[in-house]
Amino acid sequence: MDIRRVSFDHPDARKLNDLVQAEYDVRYGDGGDATELAAPDFEPPNGIYLLAYDDDDVPVASGGWRAQDENGEGNRDGDAELKRMFVVEEMRGRGIARRVLAALEEDARAAGRLRMVLETGTKQPEAIALYLSSGYEPCEKFGYYRFHESSLCYAKRL
Repeated sequence: MDIRRVSFDHPDARKLNDLVQAEYDVRYGDGGDATELAAPDFEPPNGIYLLAYDDDDVPVASGGWRAQDENGEGNRDGDAELKRMFVVEEMRGRGIARRVLAALEEDARAAGRLRMVLETGTKQPEAIALYLSSGYEPCEKFGYYRFHESSLCYAKRL
């Protein structure tokens, strides 16, 4: 497994983003995640975007973090917001998401971020299990979906 830093608008990142959006649509039926994201959000030192490639150089997982500070949407100064964590279906259950998550946490910590925060949904039990087993705890809701009943937010001190 090779984990590489790429731009959020890299062709492989777009490919996996399309897959995760399609999965959100299946699970929630609302066309995917409407949170606005842009490539500059994930440019160091304010963020990073990672792709994991298998031994055949095929992208199989993604994830990124972007800096957030007090913004009136529930974020705190020093937050790093986790976005677009995803593993293609045929590669799930192999610890890839955990490796990507650890790399993202390490990078956010090195960038001086104080806590990693994330928003997920009630129809993503695999994601919830990953975050809880990685030391994340429920926190106040933030971001685009903070008023949605199916939204769940978690945080971990870096």
